[in-house]
Amino acid sequence: MEDVVDDDKLKAMAKKLVKGMKTDADLSAVMRRLTKMAIETALEAEMDEHLGYVKHDPVGNGSGNSRNGTSRKRVPGDNGSVDIKIPRDREGNCDPVFVRKGQRRVTGMDERILALYARGQSNRDIVESFK
Repeated sequence: MEDVVDDDKLKAMAKKLVKGMKTDADLSAVMRRLTKMAIETALEAEMDEHLGYVKHDPVGNGSGNSRNGTSRKRVPGDNGSVDIKIPRDREGNCDPVFVRKGQRRVTGMDERILALYARGQSNRDIVESFK
């Protein structure tokens, strides 16, 4: 994978990200938040793909299947448990790939997500990387 952000930009992002951190627990908390954001964004992108339109797009009106809120799931990871919101569709036939139904653990993902964010990857690019 080609680096799209140079080291100086990465250092600047890291400085902002870790500002005020004093302990390993602080770092773990930031990693959990990044993991949560990345997973939820990836799941929303999967739902967009499944339904064929983005959230709040009028194209979805009367399409037969649409979003139907979210369900909550706690997924243990390398830096502790992450509470995520999984989007649902009315027909219930969306089968997420990023966090599969019945999946109980997210391992090794924290470092990969952080690395992709640090490289400046968009959320959609991150989803494609995990596919």
